[in-house]
Amino acid sequence: MKIKNLNYKKNLDLSVLIKTISSSFIILSFFYMMPIFIKFSDENYLNKKIFKNDSQKILTYTLNNNFENNSDEIYHNEIYGEKDLLDDILKLNNLEEDSVRLNFSDIKKLFEDVDYKLSDVRKYKLVKPVALSWLPHEIKSIDNIKYKKELFIQIILPLILEENNNIRLDRKKLFTILNKSKNSDLELKWLEKKYKQYGIPSKDLSTLKIRMDEIPVSLAIAQSAKETGWGSSRFALEGNALFGQWTWSGEGLKPQYRDENKEHEVMKFNVLQASVRAYHRNLNTHPSYHNFRLSRAELRDQGKSLDSLILSEDLKDYAETGYEYVEKIKKIIIQNNLKDFDDVQLMPSSNNLESLI
Repeated sequence: MKIKNLNYKKNLDLSVLIKTISSSFIILSFFYMMPIFIKFSDENYLNKKIFKNDSQKILTYTLNNNFENNSDEIYHNEIYGEKDLLDDILKLNNLEEDSVRLNFSDIKKLFEDVDYKLSDVRKYKLVKPVALSWLPHEIKSIDNIKYKKELFIQIILPLILEENNNIRLDRKKLFTILNKSKNSDLELKWLEKKYKQYGIPSKDLSTLKIRMDEIPVSLAIAQSAKETGWGSSRFALEGNALFGQWTWSGEGLKPQYRDENKEHEVMKFNVLQASVRAYHRNLNTHPSYHNFRLSRAELRDQGKSLDSLILSEDLKDYAETGYEYVEKIKKIIIQNNLKDFDDVQLMPSSNNLESLI
């Protein structure tokens, strides 16, 4: 009996030893494998994160979630974020927090005082540099459609030309830099700033050349007219939103008929000029408008003017209605003879004019 108990004890001790060794092996394996598992999970999550279109949170009207991966244009918002792309727009907004809204009668008198008429603009191709900060509330009550359209164009035309002028000057400076064999420190710092503004972490000069370019005036007018109902929309009057760009920042204007499963808002601005600049930056950086930029570059290479009717073909992703949207933009351009404004120039500002505003 005693021998049997001893054998039982030995078997028990052996069983305990085996269980202890097995448990230790499992625990050690767990701690050995955990870092590998975590690394694998992180890598897969980050890979998914790269393909997430965070640019929607910046400047986009569409819900296109596709990642653009083209050899001539690299868009990586993980490196250059919202602040980099919008830094100058945010600064413009902050400078104009106390902007004044003129009423309809004041604007009408201002245009008369400076002799600013669209008929003269179409004839002489010169635009008075009248930079208003807000549309007048009364514009939505104007029954005369023709007059309403003219007033809207008069207000936004100088702003669009101003932004194109800024881009034209930058583009001229870029070509000067490209033609040099060696660049100064100031020129290199300027390039770094522009890489950030145009979302090019690869620092590819050819991509910067494609992105840093103007938007045809007629196209910008047509899109703003479509998005605002010629200045009558709540977004335009309450938030200077001329182009219906969406934001997920929580600081925009909530659409009245937004779907329950959507959380976007319409981006608002302190001044109209900031809205125009954001629109230019949107078309010049967002992956959805890659083909638009390529078509524009092809027109440049062929020595042709930037034709809004041709370029509008590549804006089907600007709205959820796709090609239907494109056709409406073309119709607005043609019916209102907006191409008359593509070759106009902005007159230099003067102290006398600025004192009237």
